[in-house]
Amino acid sequence: MTFSRVSVANSFLRPRRFAERALVLLMIGFSCSLSTHAQDQGAGTSTVVAPQATGEGLQQQVDKLEGEVTELKRIVKELQSNSQAASGTQDPPNAQSASGAPPQSASLSADQSTLSPQDKKSLAFLRDTTINVGLDGYYEYNFNAPIGRVNVLRAYDVLSNSFSLNQADLVIDHPPDVADGRRFGGRLDLQFGQATDTLQGNPLNEPRPDIYRNVFQVYGTYVVPVGRGLNVDFGKWASSLGIEGNYTKDQMNYSRSFWFNFLPFYHIGFRTSYPVNDKVALNYWLINGTNQVEPTNGFKDELFGFTATPRKTISWAMNYYLGQEHPDRVSVTPTSPIPVQPGLSFAPIIPAPNGRLDIFDSYVSWQTTSKLTLALEVDYVIERLWRNSAPGESSAPSHDDGGAAYVKYQLSPKFALAGRTEYLSDRGGLFSGLTQALKETTATFDYNVANGFLMRYEWRRDFSNQPSFLTSTEGVLSKQQTTATVGLVLWWGGKEGAW
Repeated sequence: MTFSRVSVANSFLRPRRFAERALVLLMIGFSCSLSTHAQDQGAGTSTVVAPQATGEGLQQQVDKLEGEVTELKRIVKELQSNSQAASGTQDPPNAQSASGAPPQSASLSADQSTLSPQDKKSLAFLRDTTINVGLDGYYEYNFNAPIGRVNVLRAYDVLSNSFSLNQADLVIDHPPDVADGRRFGGRLDLQFGQATDTLQGNPLNEPRPDIYRNVFQVYGTYVVPVGRGLNVDFGKWASSLGIEGNYTKDQMNYSRSFWFNFLPFYHIGFRTSYPVNDKVALNYWLINGTNQVEPTNGFKDELFGFTATPRKTISWAMNYYLGQEHPDRVSVTPTSPIPVQPGLSFAPIIPAPNGRLDIFDSYVSWQTTSKLTLALEVDYVIERLWRNSAPGESSAPSHDDGGAAYVKYQLSPKFALAGRTEYLSDRGGLFSGLTQALKETTATFDYNVANGFLMRYEWRRDFSNQPSFLTSTEGVLSKQQTTATVGLVLWWGGKEGAW
């Protein structure tokens, strides 16, 4: 009795049952052979077979059967391998195949355990960490042809008739994931280019701006297991005062508004956020000051606010900021080998101004349809040099008020139109150094060349009730300036959504 590979494969679908049946058939065949041989001898047939010949015949049959069993074992093992590969199943623990060999699950487990615990830990970290790169550049033309090619009162698009690198960014983000058992996280944003000077280049705010200039953000996060989870950040982060942010790809327009240029860019200290429910979260900050890594006085600024999402299509933020931004010291030429800070010496201001800064900031965004987005920002800022009036001291405030309105319509996945109009009443010159009413209108056209590649074309007109803008003639100012801009924004990395 012999079995070919084709007949075996067609006769039995499951390798184990095939093995069992095949072995049973072989045993039956072997028993029948022995029984027939014995009956022939017992019946006394006339055929005489020599004992040596009979033994040789039996041995040949045994060898033949053993060869068939070996072949069957090989076929069974091959069929088991194919079956497990197709179904993705493995033998139960401690099970053995028909051949008596260890189950294949043991070898598979051995292959899967080749990674060390440290390797697994590193892979888990990289899986939850995104490394992102951004590039933002532009060419802009100011129709005033200003001396020095300077666009007055602009935040990032500060140069005219020049190919400019606004910023190059590296963002490393490792957020906490409470569901995965990780309550801590962190983020680092490195920034290079012209925007770094805008954000952190004023020695009136920073005694040593060069030390921190390229570190736009760096903070650690811990989710305290209280109620729904209290988020606590420590470090330096971008200010959330005002609706506009640092990264161009996440804004409606290429240029930034007057209010973005005026409101704080960043802070350092502690900030907390607690979700009261699915719709409202409360925020509190305790920080060094406005645009200050190293404080210029001993007062610690605070922010109280909330964010709300009454609907999935509506988001609303309300903030109140209380600060004191007047320095209590002045830098002087080093007079001793041990300065107050490395490389710096100071002399105290006596008495030091103690007036407060108050910022009321609110903005709302409404995704009215899948294509149309509306947004509105309202701000009121008031600052006093002295908290109370005294001889030679006046508590008369300087204050700015106004806001900005935005609209964006997504024509198609590749094309979009956006507009912005704003008003800033600068009473006392708190923003521009001159009492005036500033206004601007901006129209922006987006062309999404590819995922992570955005081109923006923008037309903007700034105007005021006072001559404020540079012209081609030295000493002659204009009440308006008009610019045309082509922006090029590229980004890549694993971080989804806004940066």
